[in-house]
Amino acid sequence: MLKNFWYAVEFSDKVTTKPERITVLGQYLVIYRTPKQGRVVALSDLCVHRGAALSGGWLNDDKIVCPYHGWEYEPDGACVKIPANLPGRGIPKKARVDSYPTQEKYGFVWVFMGDLPEEERPPMPVWPEFDDLVENGGKFRTVTGEFLWKANYERILENGCDIAHAPFVHAGRFGNPDMPQVPDYEVEHPDEWSAFATVDLHPPKPSGLWGKFGRLIGNDLKKRPPVTTSAGWMLPNLIKLHVRLPIGDMIIYDTNIPIDETTTLVKWVALRTFFTGKWANKDAINRTMRIFYEDAAVVDKVRPELLPFDLGAELHIKSDIIAVEYRRRRQELADKGWLLHEDDFITGDVPRRTATVIPSPARRESPELSRAWVHKARGEHPTVAAARLMGTNPEEEDK
Repeated sequence: MLKNFWYAVEFSDKVTTKPERITVLGQYLVIYRTPKQGRVVALSDLCVHRGAALSGGWLNDDKIVCPYHGWEYEPDGACVKIPANLPGRGIPKKARVDSYPTQEKYGFVWVFMGDLPEEERPPMPVWPEFDDLVENGGKFRTVTGEFLWKANYERILENGCDIAHAPFVHAGRFGNPDMPQVPDYEVEHPDEWSAFATVDLHPPKPSGLWGKFGRLIGNDLKKRPPVTTSAGWMLPNLIKLHVRLPIGDMIIYDTNIPIDETTTLVKWVALRTFFTGKWANKDAINRTMRIFYEDAAVVDKVRPELLPFDLGAELHIKSDIIAVEYRRRRQELADKGWLLHEDDFITGDVPRRTATVIPSPARRESPELSRAWVHKARGEHPTVAAARLMGTNPEEEDK
């Protein structure tokens, strides 16, 4: 799993002043919207005092209150109140949790999961269709949804870019098993963080609502023009599918949120330029969800569960070029140290009870706080971090 990227983690309209827990890269986050400014806050959902979940607490103005002992944390992660303290007793510098940068864009809340300074962070992706939505006078109507996979997000990412599986996994829906050949294509690189493949595919006979329109253009597949389709990945975990149908454009964006190495929560948005009335939304949602169910029936059973790092561990052919490009780019980022590793985990006495704590930008941006972290010091062995989870030394609590 890759850190040091912006992750689209939740739909904006789902984030309120009620704290909620989400899981990204195996890490629990608490997210909420501040009552005063409406700003989205994302903190590590792990109180430094006794490990309680801050998401079980409540807000006091813009501060979140731990439900266990009432410690209060500012949006920047600093604790500003410890109710058990006697008057005049200071608050330890280590009384703080990681706070992660957030942005709202394209109807999603994005969280930067890493410690890179702003000028070194990869850019957020560009989704140009969101400048042309029906509700703003444009041509694209959107529907959204989510889907839980029992699979690794990288396997899902490759599946979303894989053109050759459509005639078999999606036969009769948008894949044509009678014409499964994939034309040669060149991988397009809009930037160093994304890659796309565009090919002409022969569609199957349309059905349902689309089938009614299909009768107007003829159902003779040999006479129907091919459908130009683009599929690609956008780092770290996004898929874009663009199908140029005779009746208009259909575009689907997936954010494949890694819950852990073998569980992925996908939040998706589908855009269309045809049947743009709200009356067609249910059909658009159902069609999109059927695609996910068809894919999951295969991908959830793929072995090994995780992508091999050795390109030679699995056989590749010409139609797999875009997946090979992803694996090569992933290796480059692994060489930069952007994969999660053992320093990002804290482990208790029971090995299965682990937690991820990815360092936030404050650990780099504030040198005076370089040692002021209870959960996971950079370069510290997990067992050392676990020992410190037992609590701070009372003799040092005012330092």
